[in-house]
Amino acid sequence: MKCKGLDLVRFKEAKADGMTQSRYTGPARGLHWLMAVLILLTIPAGLIMVQPGLDRSFQNWLFIYHKNVGVLLLLLIVVRLLWRLRNPPPPKPSSLTAIQVRIAELTHKAMYALLFVVPIAGYVRVKAGGFPIESLDALNIPSLVPRSEALAEVAKTVHYGFGLLLMALIAMHIGAALFHTMVKQDGVFSRMWPPVGGGTR
Repeated sequence: MKCKGLDLVRFKEAKADGMTQSRYTGPARGLHWLMAVLILLTIPAGLIMVQPGLDRSFQNWLFIYHKNVGVLLLLLIVVRLLWRLRNPPPPKPSSLTAIQVRIAELTHKAMYALLFVVPIAGYVRVKAGGFPIESLDALNIPSLVPRSEALAEVAKTVHYGFGLLLMALIAMHIGAALFHTMVKQDGVFSRMWPPVGGGTR
Protein backbone atom coordinates (compact mmCIF):
# COMPACT_ATOMS: atom_id res chain seq x y z
CA MET A 1 0.00 0.00 0.00
CA LYS A 2 1.32 3.39 -0.94
CA CYS A 3 1.64 6.01 1.72
CA LYS A 4 -0.22 9.12 0.59
CA GLY A 5 1.66 11.27 3.09
CA LEU A 6 5.00 10.12 1.69
CA ASP A 7 3.79 10.72 -1.87
CA LEU A 8 2.76 14.25 -0.94
CA VAL A 9 6.14 14.94 0.63
CA ARG A 10 7.91 13.65 -2.48
CA PHE A 11 5.66 15.78 -4.69
CA LYS A 12 6.47 18.92 -2.70
CA GLU A 13 10.18 18.12 -2.76
CA ALA A 14 10.08 17.56 -6.52
CA LYS A 15 8.18 20.80 -7.03
CA ALA A 16 10.63 22.74 -4.85
CA ASP A 17 13.57 21.18 -6.68
CA GLY A 18 12.01 22.15 -10.02
CA MET A 19 11.63 25.75 -8.87
CA THR A 20 15.24 25.76 -7.69
CA GLN A 21 16.49 24.44 -11.03
CA SER A 22 14.56 27.13 -12.93
CA ARG A 23 15.90 29.97 -10.77
CA TYR A 24 18.77 32.24 -11.74
CA THR A 25 22.02 31.87 -9.83
CA GLY A 26 22.37 33.74 -6.54
CA PRO A 27 24.92 36.27 -7.88
CA ALA A 28 22.75 36.93 -10.95
CA ARG A 29 19.73 37.63 -8.75
CA GLY A 30 21.75 39.79 -6.38
CA LEU A 31 23.19 41.87 -9.23
CA HIS A 32 19.77 42.21 -10.84
CA TRP A 33 18.11 43.62 -7.73
CA LEU A 34 21.06 45.80 -6.75
CA MET A 35 21.02 47.37 -10.21
CA ALA A 36 17.23 47.66 -10.15
CA VAL A 37 17.31 49.68 -6.93
CA LEU A 38 20.13 51.92 -8.15
CA ILE A 39 18.45 52.53 -11.53
CA LEU A 40 15.08 53.32 -9.98
CA LEU A 41 16.80 55.90 -7.77
CA THR A 42 19.16 57.30 -10.40
CA ILE A 43 16.59 57.97 -13.14
CA PRO A 44 14.42 60.25 -10.96
CA ALA A 45 17.55 62.00 -9.70
CA GLY A 46 18.53 62.74 -13.30
CA LEU A 47 15.09 64.09 -14.16
CA ILE A 48 14.84 66.25 -11.04
CA MET A 49 18.35 67.71 -11.09
CA VAL A 50 17.76 69.66 -14.32
CA GLN A 51 14.55 71.30 -13.14
CA PRO A 52 14.72 75.09 -12.66
CA GLY A 53 14.35 76.66 -9.24
CA LEU A 54 16.02 73.91 -7.22
CA ASP A 55 18.03 74.72 -4.14
CA ARG A 56 21.63 74.87 -5.37
CA SER A 57 23.09 72.57 -2.72
CA PHE A 58 20.36 69.99 -3.34
CA GLN A 59 20.88 70.25 -7.10
CA ASN A 60 24.63 69.77 -6.70
CA TRP A 61 24.03 66.70 -4.55
CA LEU A 62 21.75 65.23 -7.23
CA PHE A 63 24.35 65.85 -9.94
CA ILE A 64 27.08 64.21 -7.86
CA TYR A 65 24.84 61.23 -7.09
CA HIS A 66 23.71 60.80 -10.71
CA LYS A 67 27.22 60.98 -12.18
CA ASN A 68 28.92 58.66 -9.73
CA VAL A 69 26.17 56.06 -9.50
CA GLY A 70 26.12 56.07 -13.30
CA VAL A 71 29.76 54.98 -13.26
CA LEU A 72 28.92 52.27 -10.70
CA LEU A 73 26.04 51.01 -12.87
CA LEU A 74 28.35 50.77 -15.87
CA LEU A 75 30.77 48.64 -13.85
CA LEU A 76 27.93 46.47 -12.55
CA ILE A 77 26.50 45.81 -16.01
CA VAL A 78 29.96 44.65 -17.15
CA VAL A 79 30.19 42.30 -14.15
CA ARG A 80 26.65 41.08 -14.74
CA LEU A 81 27.27 40.38 -18.42
CA LEU A 82 30.51 38.50 -17.66
CA TRP A 83 28.68 36.41 -15.06
CA ARG A 84 25.87 35.68 -17.54
CA LEU A 85 28.36 34.54 -20.20
CA ARG A 86 29.90 32.05 -17.75
CA ASN A 87 26.57 31.08 -16.17
CA PRO A 88 23.80 30.81 -18.79
CA PRO A 89 20.29 31.58 -17.55
CA PRO A 90 17.95 28.69 -16.75
CA PRO A 91 15.53 27.42 -19.41
CA LYS A 92 12.44 29.50 -20.07
CA PRO A 93 9.25 28.19 -18.41
CA SER A 94 7.14 25.97 -20.67
CA SER A 95 4.14 28.19 -19.92
CA LEU A 96 5.58 30.94 -22.15
CA THR A 97 4.61 31.04 -25.81
CA ALA A 98 7.21 31.40 -28.55
CA ILE A 99 6.26 35.04 -29.13
CA GLN A 100 6.53 35.81 -25.40
CA VAL A 101 9.99 34.23 -25.29
CA ARG A 102 11.08 36.23 -28.34
CA ILE A 103 9.79 39.52 -26.92
CA ALA A 104 11.48 38.84 -23.58
CA GLU A 105 14.79 38.07 -25.31
CA LEU A 106 14.68 41.20 -27.45
CA THR A 107 13.71 43.37 -24.48
CA HIS A 108 16.56 42.03 -22.36
CA LYS A 109 19.11 42.49 -25.15
CA ALA A 110 17.92 46.06 -25.72
CA MET A 111 18.13 46.85 -22.00
CA TYR A 112 21.65 45.40 -21.78
CA ALA A 113 22.71 47.54 -24.75
CA LEU A 114 21.14 50.70 -23.32
CA LEU A 115 22.67 50.08 -19.89
CA PHE A 116 26.00 50.44 -21.68
CA VAL A 117 25.12 53.30 -24.02
CA VAL A 118 23.34 55.58 -21.52
CA PRO A 119 26.08 55.76 -18.84
CA ILE A 120 28.85 55.95 -21.46
CA ALA A 121 27.06 58.88 -23.11
CA GLY A 122 26.67 60.44 -19.67
CA TYR A 123 30.38 60.03 -19.02
CA VAL A 124 31.27 61.67 -22.34
CA ARG A 125 28.83 64.52 -21.71
CA VAL A 126 30.36 65.25 -18.30
CA LYS A 127 34.04 64.89 -19.21
CA ALA A 128 33.81 66.60 -22.61
CA GLY A 129 32.00 69.43 -20.86
CA GLY A 130 34.86 69.82 -18.40
CA PHE A 131 32.98 68.68 -15.30
CA PRO A 132 34.28 66.32 -12.61
CA ILE A 133 33.25 62.77 -11.79
CA GLU A 134 34.27 62.72 -8.18
CA SER A 135 34.78 58.98 -7.73
CA LEU A 136 37.03 58.70 -10.80
CA ASP A 137 38.90 61.90 -9.99
CA ALA A 138 39.61 60.61 -6.48
CA LEU A 139 41.27 57.57 -8.08
CA ASN A 140 43.30 59.85 -10.39
CA ILE A 141 41.72 58.28 -13.48
CA PRO A 142 42.30 60.67 -16.39
CA SER A 143 39.55 61.68 -18.78
CA LEU A 144 39.15 59.35 -21.75
CA VAL A 145 37.64 62.05 -23.96
CA PRO A 146 38.89 65.52 -24.96
CA ARG A 147 37.29 68.74 -23.80
CA SER A 148 34.74 69.65 -26.48
CA GLU A 149 31.45 71.50 -26.14
CA ALA A 150 30.23 70.07 -29.45
CA LEU A 151 30.96 66.50 -28.29
CA ALA A 152 29.34 67.24 -24.94
CA GLU A 153 26.14 68.42 -26.64
CA VAL A 154 25.95 65.31 -28.84
CA ALA A 155 26.54 63.06 -25.82
CA LYS A 156 23.88 64.98 -23.88
CA THR A 157 21.33 64.33 -26.62
CA VAL A 158 22.25 60.63 -26.79
CA HIS A 159 22.13 60.30 -22.99
CA TYR A 160 18.70 61.90 -22.78
CA GLY A 161 17.14 60.21 -25.83
CA PHE A 162 18.33 56.70 -25.08
CA GLY A 163 17.59 57.29 -21.40
CA LEU A 164 13.92 57.79 -22.30
CA LEU A 165 13.96 54.58 -24.33
CA LEU A 166 15.54 52.74 -21.41
CA MET A 167 12.80 54.03 -19.11
CA ALA A 168 10.15 52.73 -21.53
CA LEU A 169 11.77 49.28 -21.62
CA ILE A 170 12.08 49.20 -17.83
CA ALA A 171 8.38 50.06 -17.55
CA MET A 172 7.58 47.18 -19.94
CA HIS A 173 9.80 44.86 -17.92
CA ILE A 174 8.12 45.78 -14.64
CA GLY A 175 4.68 45.49 -16.23
CA ALA A 176 5.48 42.01 -17.55
CA ALA A 177 6.77 40.93 -14.12
CA LEU A 178 3.58 42.16 -12.45
CA PHE A 179 1.44 40.42 -15.08
CA HIS A 180 3.16 37.08 -14.54
CA THR A 181 3.04 37.49 -10.76
CA MET A 182 -0.48 38.80 -10.22
CA VAL A 183 -2.42 37.54 -13.25
CA LYS A 184 -0.83 34.38 -14.65
CA GLN A 185 0.87 33.28 -11.43
CA ASP A 186 3.07 30.98 -13.49
CA GLY A 187 6.26 31.20 -11.44
CA VAL A 188 8.17 33.41 -13.89
CA PHE A 189 8.84 36.03 -11.21
CA SER A 190 10.28 33.38 -8.85
CA ARG A 191 13.11 32.82 -11.35
CA MET A 192 14.61 36.12 -10.14
CA TRP A 193 13.22 36.13 -6.58
CA PRO A 194 14.35 36.20 -3.82
CA PRO A 195 17.39 38.47 -4.32
CA VAL A 196 19.53 36.21 -2.15
CA GLY A 197 19.19 32.63 -0.96
CA GLY A 198 16.54 30.25 -2.19
CA GLY A 199 18.93 28.00 -4.14
CA THR A 200 21.46 28.70 -6.84
CA ARG A 201 19.20 28.01 -9.79
